[in-house]
Amino acid sequence: MQTELSKQLGVEHAIFGFTPFPAVAAAITRAGGFGVLGAVRYTAPDDLKRDLDWMQDHTEGKPYGLDVVMPAKKVEAPGSQTLTEADVEAMIPPAHREFVRDTLAKHAVPELADGEASGWRITGWMEQVARGQLDVAFDYPIKLLANALGSPPADVIDRAHRHHILVAALAGSARHARKHADAGIDIVVAQGYEAGGHTGEIASMVLTPEAVEAVAPLPVLAAGGIGSGEQIAAALALGAQGVWLGSLWLTCAEAELHSRKLTEKLLAAGSGDTVRSRALTGKPARQLRTQWTDAWDDPQGPGPLPMPLQGLLVAEAVSRIQKYEVEPLLGTPVGQIVGRMNSERSVRQVFDDLTRGFERAIDRVNRIAGRA
Repeated sequence: MQTELSKQLGVEHAIFGFTPFPAVAAAITRAGGFGVLGAVRYTAPDDLKRDLDWMQDHTEGKPYGLDVVMPAKKVEAPGSQTLTEADVEAMIPPAHREFVRDTLAKHAVPELADGEASGWRITGWMEQVARGQLDVAFDYPIKLLANALGSPPADVIDRAHRHHILVAALAGSARHARKHADAGIDIVVAQGYEAGGHTGEIASMVLTPEAVEAVAPLPVLAAGGIGSGEQIAAALALGAQGVWLGSLWLTCAEAELHSRKLTEKLLAAGSGDTVRSRALTGKPARQLRTQWTDAWDDPQGPGPLPMPLQGLLVAEAVSRIQKYEVEPLLGTPVGQIVGRMNSERSVRQVFDDLTRGFERAIDRVNRIAGRA
């Protein structure tokens, strides 16, 4: 399952696996794919350094990458001075904080213990935090830097290129893909509407060939709604040079989900059990539909705040929901492919299924074309 891009990166299969879990990312790389570690949850540089050290020790010298989140627009104070986290926190309206308190009280969600810090802080959405992550990452032999919110700033692209690191950017439309190409990135990840996390409004079957045509000869990775070898074959037939898979790894044995109840919800969910909501970060992101997303999407409520305010607003609430496994509110970003995620398997087993499905699809097409 090789393409020009996979050969360039020295991987056996053109499968790029995004995950927040180092054990999963390393297993993807060892299985012959390209593991990409998500950095957004790392608020302390030493924690990222620890896990990149671990990746170095568990990837057998094979390539891997890092995914950061650098918003296209910074939150700035008057005079174009970047705000601190405390400054941003102060911008959150009291009515929104009251809405969070009322929603948690309605579901009897316990408080965190005295002195217990929120374990879910997405300050990584803020550019200055992501830059700190990059200061760590560039000391490691990563081969790919991906940005989940479009093209990174020009100086970051230049810095990556000086380290001989390819730069990828996620795009939800052909227009976005062209902007990324103009910014000097190396790979476009065409992420369809079906994908987990931040997505646009165009489905993968439409978006992939549009992006391929828009940025040729730059390589395009297809993302969104892909969870079988047959779907990988379809993506490559549409012109992609690989696939970008994220949701599929959440129920793998190596994943470190914080909650057994959440794993069970994912295993039981169908493809119609997700929703594209701003409840988590302030930008539309596909996730499990829960009573938490329903509350934020209710027109009678105050509505989500823009990024990064929403993420800071709900950080403690999400930590409490996760810690106490409050089932009606418990969710996670995940794509519509969740309907196929109905058993716990190792990363290696997932890879075996993907490669077998790919071979079946190629055989089928060859028979149709009279080549078998």
